[in-house]
Formats: sequence, structure tokens, C-alpha cells
Amino acid sequence: MKKENTAIRLKKIMSDRNLRQVDILNMTAPYCKKYDVKMNKSDISQYCSGKTEPNQDKLFVLGIALNVSEAWLMGFDVPMNRTDLSEYEKQDRLIDTYFDTHPDEDINESHKEEFPPEIRAAARGMMDLSPEDQKTAIEMIKFLSQKGKEAKND
Repeated sequence: MKKENTAIRLKKIMSDRNLRQVDILNMTAPYCKKYDVKMNKSDISQYCSGKTEPNQDKLFVLGIALNVSEAWLMGFDVPMNRTDLSEYEKQDRLIDTYFDTHPDEDINESHKEEFPPEIRAAARGMMDLSPEDQKTAIEMIKFLSQKGKEAKND
């Protein structure tokens, strides 16, 4: 159940850790760069005031930077502690290894780092599927990709 909102949770973190908005922005900078997420002072200000809520990408970056779970940051009644970040990093390495060992004409070194957090999250989710369901998902993605290519050519 949602008890609070992101503004209240950010203010709690700022108070507990003696942080300012600019400190939070600075903490997010390396993750913004790594995951190609744009965040600025205005974003943090609006989140703290409650004027807007962060989108999924920005919530992910805030969660990592502040070492809190995204669900907690959104105001849900869940533990504040974040899932072990090393698990995310480990999964990212597995995804990169997959791309390195499964060369594909559409995926090359220049594209690997361009995958947004949603794509990496989808790849992480694939790891939870059975081998049969993974094959089905891959076939669906190939079908949709081909459909998208054909639509671009029309």
C-alpha cells in the first residue's frame, strides 16, 4: 500500500543524511551517464516539491544513487533497503557477455552501451524465464523487430 510519495521520501533522505538537492543531483551524475538518463536541478526540485514524480528511468537512477529501493522511494510501505546493487551489475555483465558471444548484424560494439535501462531490465527479466519461454520471447521480439523494419521501409 502506498503511504507517502516521492517528495516526502526525498525530504526524509535529505534530512536523515544532511543532503541538499544539489548533493542528490551530484550523486546521480555517474549513474545518469552510465544509463544515459538526463537529470537536472529542475527535476530534483520538482520531485522534492511534489510537483511531479520521476519517470521509471529517473526513479531507477535515484534509487541506485541513494541506495534505496525504487518502491520505497515511490512511497510504498516496503523496506527502504535496495536490492543488492552488485546483482544488477552482475546481470549487466551477463547481458554484455551475451552480446559479445552472440554476434548479430544489428548489435555491435557501438550499440551495446546505448541500451536504455528498460532494455536492460527486460533482459534481466528474460533470465527469470524458462528456456522455452525465453525462446518464445526472442521469437516475438524478432517478429516485432522485423515488423518495425518493414514499417520504416513503407
